Amino acid sequence: MRRSLALTLLTLFALVSAGCGGRSGPAALAVGAGPTPESTLLGHLYAAALRYYGTPAEVTATDGALGVLDSGSVTVQPGFTGRFLTQLDPGASARSDEQVYRDLVSALPEGVAAGDYTMSAQDKPALVVTEATATAWGGTDLGALRRNCAKARPGAVTGARVPASVGSCTPAKPVMFPDDKSLFGALRAGKINAAWSTTADPAIPSELTVLADKTALIRGENVVPLYRRNTLDERQVLALNEIAGVLDTGSLADMRRQVSEGKDPRGVADAFLQANPLGH
Repeated sequence: MRRSLALTLLTLFALVSAGCGGRSGPAALAVGAGPTPESTLLGHLYAAALRYYGTPAEVTATDGALGVLDSGSVTVQPGFTGRFLTQLDPGASARSDEQVYRDLVSALPEGVAAGDYTMSAQDKPALVVTEATATAWGGTDLGALRRNCAKARPGAVTGARVPASVGSCTPAKPVMFPDDKSLFGALRAGKINAAWSTTADPAIPSELTVLADKTALIRGENVVPLYRRNTLDERQVLALNEIAGVLDTGSLADMRRQVSEGKDPRGVADAFLQANPLGH
């Protein structure tokens, strides 16, 4: 009898121990990353922020569209304010950073919320010219393009997002090039006199001039995390919002450069947060 009882107790103890030993921590929160290297980098950056605050998080490949939040395949999808707004409201007229964000928040589906946008980090279309062209056009901002609209002979990399108009100027259709190297080579050679790029493109040669957009002639494209409403706790939302306090356009361009040189996006994102601690 005693032997049977002892065996029973040992069996129960083994089962309980196995059950306890088999328990795992909370499932990793899925952060979406679209098909571009930049979107992958942003996915890793926000996943790193969540881990920084103690939440397991992993990056999941997506198409970068809002539908991934509706379907529940990811909980967080970072991206850019203007592009998200265009998905939701193709006819939206907002251009300034703040108004684009406000209109985006108003247009979001009921089950989706937006974290803080990065006021200092953007990657919107930008026009690049040589110093000689800037001098001839009489300025280093997009007002110079408006004054010299008919003279502009732009180029762009195939697939680039190029605005149809800049204020009252509707530039000529750009000549397409296969990559940044050939685009900027053509600009230096005078085959074109303006090159469409983006504000965080690390490939822009330092001797060229990026025309500033002082009056928001081109729609804002600030980094923003979207997430499924009522799925994150206060600390997790804080983790997402903290990125807005440390990321700027120069840092985004530098991280993009590192990734383009072959560095692992997760490692680049982790290193950035080590150098720029959140919550300070």
